[in-house]
Amino acid sequence: MNFFSHLGSGLSGNIRGIGWIVLTGIMFVGVTVMVRYLGTSINPVQAGFIRYVFGLLMVLPLLPKVGVMSLDVRRVGFHALRGLAHGTAVMLWFFAMSRIPIAEVTALGFTAPIFTTLGAVVFLNERWRSYRVIAILAGFAGALLILRPGFREIDIGALAQVVAAPLFACSFLMAKSATRKESSTLIVLLLSVFCTLIMALPAIAVWRNPTTEELTLLFATAVLATTGHYCMIRAFKAAEVSAVQPFTFLQLVWATLLGLILFDERPDLWIGLGGALIVAAASWMAHREVRSQRDLTDVD
Repeated sequence: MNFFSHLGSGLSGNIRGIGWIVLTGIMFVGVTVMVRYLGTSINPVQAGFIRYVFGLLMVLPLLPKVGVMSLDVRRVGFHALRGLAHGTAVMLWFFAMSRIPIAEVTALGFTAPIFTTLGAVVFLNERWRSYRVIAILAGFAGALLILRPGFREIDIGALAQVVAAPLFACSFLMAKSATRKESSTLIVLLLSVFCTLIMALPAIAVWRNPTTEELTLLFATAVLATTGHYCMIRAFKAAEVSAVQPFTFLQLVWATLLGLILFDERPDLWIGLGGALIVAAASWMAHREVRSQRDLTDVD
């Protein structure tokens, strides 16, 4: 991952983090498309497990270089707890993807940035900035426009995603905290290890032999997801969590377009309005971050 390590090295922290989180979103939308294509052909618990087995095989060659032997034993429990939260969320997300459209899964997932930003203030002592709060609320409002709660029947897949969102937020906050003590590659490696272990028993309980096509798609999913996690850790290492969270809303726009093009999941007027609000919020946020960094530079 040497190419990625030099990405945007001359930019300020928050701007660099925004670039990383946008790249993260592209990778995760690719994951969404792969899993949506799989549909209900394989149990979501087994699919999640196989994806993490492939991810673990990808990062194991990096083991001698990431300093795993220097990891404080007292930190193992921390990473295991993160694996439990993230692994549970992944299984719920795979289930949701087999039940409801891409745009709806993605929109519901955007309650996670709300939890993440609030948690960053409470647990990581990050400062409130009014423009970040406004951008996050605007992005969340855009997601609500798409979902229109109270006007449609709630599917069990939607409930699964609602539960997954705060679990993902916990994982993201723990990843941000871990960047203070461990390298980005080591954090990704430990997540792959513990998610694989946590999903193993549930996957065995529902196991059936996967087809070649399923294995190929899950391998592609692992490549995109593992790269996405690396990019996300780099974003959290470079920037404040609350600075980059609004840009995760762009995933909804990309996911909706791909749902239309690949799966004929046709967006309606509300999806268009919600997506426009999300793009506007993220664009405005980027402008404010750039101006804020310029002001700091001028002061120095």
